[in-house]
Amino acid sequence: MQLALDVTMSNVQVVERSSSELDDIDALVRTYRPRLLRFVTFSIGDPDLAESITQDCFLKAYNGRDKFRGDCSVNTWLTSIALNLIRDQQRLQKFRFWRQARATAIDVSDAANFLASHESSAEARILAIERTEQVQAALANLSVNQRAIFLMRFAEDMDLSEIAATISMPINTVKTHLHRALKAVRAEVGR
Repeated sequence: MQLALDVTMSNVQVVERSSSELDDIDALVRTYRPRLLRFVTFSIGDPDLAESITQDCFLKAYNGRDKFRGDCSVNTWLTSIALNLIRDQQRLQKFRFWRQARATAIDVSDAANFLASHESSAEARILAIERTEQVQAALANLSVNQRAIFLMRFAEDMDLSEIAATISMPINTVKTHLHRALKAVRAEVGR
């Protein structure tokens, strides 16, 4: 009986702490914006649209903060909101998305700045740029779920259970999508 009461009190403390964290929008944005913006940008390939979706995500989270139950971390909750906004955007622009993604893709030289340091050789930087282009091309050919799961796992370093919670999908389905995404990326990069 005491153990159940302790667990319940612990859950109440987590929800109260999360609720107070959600009440301070400035702190919430400072804490989670860089990671969320990176995830959205890599998911859709358009930095301007990613900025808008990230802002919408924080607005939705702030307006819906009373609906946060504390079943997951604030980070997971925000990522799931962002993922839903991404899906909504892709549904609205289903056919136009592919043309726009190629035209507004992240500049390879900007992406190379994240990979190569000033100490690496010119050859290593060129190889990193080529590898980045290959991975971006492979990601463009993945399904929406495969791309999102791949990015959450490898760009955001989320574990499979957290990904499953974020996108409301059984963990075995997440594993299947991740396996197929890895297979497709390896095939594309291996060419």
